[in-house]
Amino acid sequence: GLTRFPGTKYPSCTGIFKYTFGLVLCFLYTFLSYSPYCPAFLCRDTILLIWMWPFGFRFDLNCNDFNISRCHLTNDKNLYHKAHGILFHHRDINGQLSNMPKLPRPSFQKWVWFNMESPANSNLIPGLNQVFNLTCSYRLDSDIPVPYGYLEPVTSEDESFKLPAKDKLVCWIVSNWNPKYKRVEYYNELKKHVEIHIYGKAFGKKLSDQEYSDILLSCKFYLSFENSISRDYITEKLYNPMGKGSVPIALGPTRQMYEDHIPADSFIHVNDFSTPKELAQRLLYLDQNHSEYMRFFNWTSMFKVKGTHLGRDHACKTCKYLQNHRGYQAVNDLNGWYWG
Repeated sequence: GLTRFPGTKYPSCTGIFKYTFGLVLCFLYTFLSYSPYCPAFLCRDTILLIWMWPFGFRFDLNCNDFNISRCHLTNDKNLYHKAHGILFHHRDINGQLSNMPKLPRPSFQKWVWFNMESPANSNLIPGLNQVFNLTCSYRLDSDIPVPYGYLEPVTSEDESFKLPAKDKLVCWIVSNWNPKYKRVEYYNELKKHVEIHIYGKAFGKKLSDQEYSDILLSCKFYLSFENSISRDYITEKLYNPMGKGSVPIALGPTRQMYEDHIPADSFIHVNDFSTPKELAQRLLYLDQNHSEYMRFFNWTSMFKVKGTHLGRDHACKTCKYLQNHRGYQAVNDLNGWYWG
């Protein structure tokens, strides 16, 4: 009869069959998963293809700092056929769509629209209206919301907040100057009633990173004026001064939208005052009342500012989303949602 393997009661041919079948599965799992044509169900990691670097800015293709595992980020377009998702940066898409994929889209693959610029600074491209499955932007109603920054809890390893030495009341650093911008109109009126120290390319004073940091540290208040006013469009102009111990004076979306991100008593909103003159009077008062000024920093005992890294944060959070949402999704009216 058939010989048996020592210590078993199964015929050797059965054992050989199981052993061979196991080797085949191992081969499929280990080797085919790295093939560009590996079926999605055989691929070990969730694969996200970065179709174009945002503004040409390259970033590390790993998610180790986000405690996200089994995410494979790549810019290798040869992996198109096995990518679970593709991330497209809106500002880098050619208006004629000439740099978009021409190959058929695999049924399991999701295309992700990625944009961190406001509608006013993003061209509407008609051909994209019904192309994407998901959105990734600063807007909180995106499928994958990624704000410009956020507050995270302090830990025992963090140093206690200490107010930096201040020798200026109000500062503003600005690169893009347009007389039609609401922020420019507001500044022109505000400066009539309180001194504002101005810096940046718009004033012929381009700053190094160190100079930028030093200015924020030295100012009691900072004009966190956005270049356009759009839903949830709250940028580093808010988070950078907060992280340096300067109180932001916000001009952008509504106060409530700011309060979706930061405590109500951590900033001033221009809409809190009926005129720029009233705001100036309040700033001059706070300059002479230290205890009231310090209330703006109550949040620092519980939280610290964390900035967002363009591209990497978005890619990793997109990959995590793809892991947890494998069902069908589509963006049927991108233009109406974002520009409407």
